[in-house]
Amino acid sequence: MRHILHSDANCFYASVEAVLNPDLRDKAVAVCGSEEDRHGIVLAKSEKAKKAGVTTGMPCWQAREKCPDIIIVKPHFEYYSKFSKYLHEIYQRYTDYVEPFGLDECWLDVTKSLKKPMEIAEEIRQAVKDELGLTVSIGVSFNKVFAKLGSDLKKPDAITEISEENFKSKVWGLPCGDLLYCGRAMAEKLNRIGVKTIGQIAELSHEYMMKKFGKAGSDLWIYASGLDKSEVAHKDHYEPAKSVGHGITCVADIRRLDEAYKVIYALSQDIGYKLRAMKLKARGVSLGIKYKDLSYQGYQIKLENPTQDEGFIAKTACEMLKAKHDPMHIIRALTITAINLENENANEQISMFFDYESRDKREKLNKVLDLIKSEYGKDAIRPAIILDEDKMPKKEQGKVLPGKMHK
Repeated sequence: MRHILHSDANCFYASVEAVLNPDLRDKAVAVCGSEEDRHGIVLAKSEKAKKAGVTTGMPCWQAREKCPDIIIVKPHFEYYSKFSKYLHEIYQRYTDYVEPFGLDECWLDVTKSLKKPMEIAEEIRQAVKDELGLTVSIGVSFNKVFAKLGSDLKKPDAITEISEENFKSKVWGLPCGDLLYCGRAMAEKLNRIGVKTIGQIAELSHEYMMKKFGKAGSDLWIYASGLDKSEVAHKDHYEPAKSVGHGITCVADIRRLDEAYKVIYALSQDIGYKLRAMKLKARGVSLGIKYKDLSYQGYQIKLENPTQDEGFIAKTACEMLKAKHDPMHIIRALTITAINLENENANEQISMFFDYESRDKREKLNKVLDLIKSEYGKDAIRPAIILDEDKMPKKEQGKVLPGKMHK
């Protein structure tokens, strides 16, 4: 039988802030995005703020209403990354099979350890508290899904075991939305057919779940039945990038296409740079549009010829926006993503209608620009179209936000 642990650092961002500033310890704290740039939402909260009703994603003003004595702090992602690394170092004392699930969560496979899994969990819990000043909740089980569920059952600073003998009594009565990968939309679909608990998922037939919900339904039935066999990845495992993208919430609403084009070209700059650095090309481009009423539309297009040219990626995204955007809607945020990535040296189907000469010239130019940027910084050379970036947050003008779009 396998022995899997899932360790979840409690209120991670807020807890790290309390380590950095002990005056915050045991107080109501919320880590929030920049309020002046319209990103003023709660990214993380302390246990005391949580008990007062503050939730992740809540606007800062609402958090203050829920908890008048709340302390708002700005995020320090560089420190969160460091503490995440420290957590991994503690986990790796027990096994090389440590698989991250975000910055603050990890699965560990301790099957081959001579120590009992509950003993390892207790040692980790204590080491994290003593060495880092943080607390973790740990789930101990025979598969990844139930280990994750175990770490969620009791917080903070706790250990919960879900075994082959007791999983039906501990798990099956829980809401189906508590099951890993059962999101809100899926939970609502299940509720509409009278399935409200994890046990009720397992009581249905595998064939029915597959027919009704496809692969997602099949997976949920497997998870609910305690049949998950997925492996914990080795600490050195590298998952190839499946996409490269950037998004941003603008400081001013976008009402005209030419304004949106500037933002798209600005967002696309780092995409091409990163694709070339990773020696990848994209066979598709995705465009995400978030409107002022918070509705969202996503579009994507397959490219006839793979590219790593940010200019072509931006041009393609602009063409999609022009074709799909309803001018009656005001744009609040945009995301551009290079998708369907492949090795830059992969075989390519030749087309007699494609201008390879122009592409070769662009590739040579981009390599020269990359050398200049590596020497003088990414902002040393920029397209003229993005010099007027009045829709970008001030601190982001001249550069692009890393990672996902702020919501």
